[in-house]
Amino acid sequence: MSGGAELKALLLRRPRLRLAVAESLTCGRLQAAIGRTPGASEFFRGGVTAYDLDGKARLLGVPRAAAARVNCVSAAVAAEMARGACRLLRADLGVATTGYAEPAPKLGVRHPFAWIAVARRKGRGFEVRTGRVECPGRSRVAVQEAVAAAAYGALLALLRELRAPAAARGASAAGPRARA
Repeated sequence: MSGGAELKALLLRRPRLRLAVAESLTCGRLQAAIGRTPGASEFFRGGVTAYDLDGKARLLGVPRAAAARVNCVSAAVAAEMARGACRLLRADLGVATTGYAEPAPKLGVRHPFAWIAVARRKGRGFEVRTGRVECPGRSRVAVQEAVAAAAYGALLALLRELRAPAAARGASAAGPRARA
């Protein structure tokens, strides 16, 4: 993952934006990538690694029953995690990852995959974008790295769109969107 200088420049442009992260299967890799940026404390509020249902529910406000039905792995869970990180750490933007770093045959998961979400405060609510990252045939660590890189890339894509001149924003299509 590269782009630390670009990430910093985009977040510190007026109006300044503060960033928070909620991770599950990536186990802090996304936070570490953001923290490698010199001066990250100017925009990075921090993050939470919530690996189990209790952590996701208690720390990030993920609805327990809904998350339990999908073993904490869905676009909706990722979106709640991203919003929860924003609320918990009083940030403008939140990024989240959740998924399977390995196959889980007992759960019907043949190949590793994950959901990522980027949430942006918008008025009293949030705009959330989610995406699925497929990782067939990759090792556990390779999956974690690929998902962290995809989440970082989704964050950069949203920031580029937000910071683009007004005329360019109207014509932009920066990936999958889900309103929440």
